[in-house]
Amino acid sequence: MKKSRILGVAVAATLAMGISSSAFATNGYQLIGIGQYAVGMGGAVVAAPDDPLSAAISNPAGLALLAPQAAFSAEIFNPTRKTNLGFGEIGSHTNIYGVPAIGWVAPAFGDGIVFGGGVYGTSGLGVNYLQQVPSQIPGYPNSYAQAFSSINFMQMAPSIAMKVDHHLAVGATLNIAAEQASFQQTMTEYAPGTIQTQNGPINMPVGLTGGLNLSSPSWAYGVGFTLGALYKVNDMVTLGFTYKSPIWFTPLTWQAGAQNTVAQSGPNAGSGAMGTSGQYSGRLNYPQQVALGLAIRPTKSWLISVEGQWINWASTLNNFKIYGPWTAYNGGSPVGGISDIALPTHWKNQWVASIGTQYDVNNWLQVRMGYNYGSNPIAANNIGNNLIFPAVVENAITFGSTQKLGMGWKLTEAYMHEFGNTLTGSAGSSPFGGAMPASATLAENSFGLQVGYDF
Repeated sequence: MKKSRILGVAVAATLAMGISSSAFATNGYQLIGIGQYAVGMGGAVVAAPDDPLSAAISNPAGLALLAPQAAFSAEIFNPTRKTNLGFGEIGSHTNIYGVPAIGWVAPAFGDGIVFGGGVYGTSGLGVNYLQQVPSQIPGYPNSYAQAFSSINFMQMAPSIAMKVDHHLAVGATLNIAAEQASFQQTMTEYAPGTIQTQNGPINMPVGLTGGLNLSSPSWAYGVGFTLGALYKVNDMVTLGFTYKSPIWFTPLTWQAGAQNTVAQSGPNAGSGAMGTSGQYSGRLNYPQQVALGLAIRPTKSWLISVEGQWINWASTLNNFKIYGPWTAYNGGSPVGGISDIALPTHWKNQWVASIGTQYDVNNWLQVRMGYNYGSNPIAANNIGNNLIFPAVVENAITFGSTQKLGMGWKLTEAYMHEFGNTLTGSAGSSPFGGAMPASATLAENSFGLQVGYDF
């Protein structure tokens, strides 16, 4: 099979996997690394990119230092999620996701200038909860609460990089992205009711549903950029820097039925908003980021890389606004039409620290391991507003290896374990009332396999 056909098949497979995936992630809802080299290094690659996957997404300047090559990565992501909607702890359905990535780099335009990039499933988030709630009326069906979310990001990253001199390389990436998002957090209760039939009225239980239901998938498209630099101080020390702009997206739009976010209990009972059936929309941009890294080679066979990163989640998930045909309520009475409501997710900016090390055992085997810490962007006193966005994990360890198989082929594997973390809110924090406070638990595992080819 010709090399161009191999690359074409890999791109098609990557797009197919990415469109069907809903990958959970570790730093907020962002993966700690793209490709299995980056995962094995704990994400600490901004000063030490080693393949087109880790370079184009983390520091495009690294492309200028690579030989012409392509890489395809497939990762199995396994998050474990639990929550308490107010009536006991339950688990989420669907716990296996696929995360694809493909990247390449080749010379272009002249000496020292290269063109590369890739197609990636860069991040995502999703839960699917269904909780039965005992009926408040003897003889009537149980109520039930549903909490669902799905956020998928696919990104194309055409990149250009240049080796300025022996010390400095610079690069830039155009981030072209697509996102899919849908949400639901509703409670359905049964009450005495009457329906009209051709034979007259019949008394029977009637289901009444309240909450937010935007569960039909909606797509949006966005663009941003990444700037990167690598500075080789000497044969032992390299510095790395990356700035990623926000990815500015078109609005997500949903055709949806009636919505009801009026609080039924607590200090805000009777206040909120109701919406009629129609079109709803919201804009979910991807946050800007800054990363600094330091790579040290104590010997030719040993690499140590450390990285610090800042992710501006507060700019995108502080108040997520939903626009639509809303009417505000106060004390149970309508007070006028409004254009939008704000979901008070109140995510904080996140600080990430990572370290990775790699050792060349011999000419064909490399082994690596890493550690990644990301501060929790969600406060415990706000977990009740984030049960469908439970990005609460903080600590991950990773392991990986590469085998150079000959004739330009290489195989890379990585495993990640994200230690479980639980956030529990205060009494009364559950979104549907209930006797128990809201809580969210998340733990993660992933295993990935990557095939590379040097042209």
